[in-house]
Amino acid sequence: MSSTVELMFVLAAVLLAAKLGGALAYRLGQPAVLGELLAGLVLGPSFINITGLPWFQGHDHGVFVRELAELGVVVLMFLAGVETDLTELNRAKKVSLAAGTLGVLVPLALGTAVSLPFGFDLSHAIFIGLVLTATSVSISVRTLMELGALRRREGTAILGAAVVDDVLGILLLSFFIAFTSETAADAGLWSLAVIVGKMVLFFAVAVLGGGVVLPRVVRWVGDLPVSEGLVAAALVGALAFAWLSEALGGISLIVGAFIAGALLSRTDLRERIEERLHGLAYGFLVPIFFIGIGLQANLQTIAAGDLVFLVALCVVAVVSKVVGCGAGALGAGMTGRESLRVGVGMVSRGEVGLIVASVGVSAGLVSAQVFSIVVVMVIVTTLVTPVLLRWVFSDAEVKDATYA
Repeated sequence: MSSTVELMFVLAAVLLAAKLGGALAYRLGQPAVLGELLAGLVLGPSFINITGLPWFQGHDHGVFVRELAELGVVVLMFLAGVETDLTELNRAKKVSLAAGTLGVLVPLALGTAVSLPFGFDLSHAIFIGLVLTATSVSISVRTLMELGALRRREGTAILGAAVVDDVLGILLLSFFIAFTSETAADAGLWSLAVIVGKMVLFFAVAVLGGGVVLPRVVRWVGDLPVSEGLVAAALVGALAFAWLSEALGGISLIVGAFIAGALLSRTDLRERIEERLHGLAYGFLVPIFFIGIGLQANLQTIAAGDLVFLVALCVVAVVSKVVGCGAGALGAGMTGRESLRVGVGMVSRGEVGLIVASVGVSAGLVSAQVFSIVVVMVIVTTLVTPVLLRWVFSDAEVKDATYA
């Protein structure tokens, strides 16, 4: 078979497995995203290894699937931004700041503390703590959309806290890498100053410039006599902001995509964009993203001697976010139940945790074996988040929506 034909088979299997897994999870009373994640785990190298089947002619189709998965998370977070009420987001800024800050500091402290007894030196233990500071709300966003709770007070706080978490986590990671790689402390401080400056510049360009330019450009292209001009313009905006957030700001591309969607949420194009992009997102790109997370895990690489550390890391990963983010939200005025929901919504590490871990491998701060453990931790936190969110929202007045 040619490479293209093999790829068609892989994509067909991925999409079919995603929808069947999502439908099965939905019938069992769980969020559809849980079924998609588990389907990815089954299709991955842990079991079937769909991208490396023996009759393929040596082509690495996993690379293409991962690229499509990145596009899927960009579109998902863009749609989350479109559905966000900026007025409510502004009202939740105190909660977001407190939850996001403690959601970084508590995992950092507990992650470092739990690593030291397993033979890691201080610098390696601190880096493992930094990996635990990461948060990827794409899983929570999808689950909250299913529950019809994304626009609730807790959903808005989770989105805001995730931005704070991402910025603060990247700052700490960048400072740590710079400080440990430079011989002089002032070089590390200069590197940190550059990083902060790039972030400030990105947010200034995105919010101030983009707030004026993006809606006008999307509206202008949408009015042109071309087919689906509005969809094309919205996607260009999402992709451009995602690129800008990493290339200029040095932060996760999902932040840029979310900001682009949020800027368009204030316009009368909001409902049209949601309606036009829904089919492309949930019929093709987003399922590939969730399947792609499972494809990156290989449970066979985990040795029996690593199980105790793996279990300890997973427990700390869940508890530290629930406690840290929940305490921040509680201190900022939310009720106990609302604070618990915010904490649970920040548990998933997703692709952000994998990115941070990859930085550690490149810098020689974690071994390939530890990276495999981190990947499994990311999978575990990703799998438990939809289940926990369904549980903590069980007594809330939310409505089910089908995204299977």
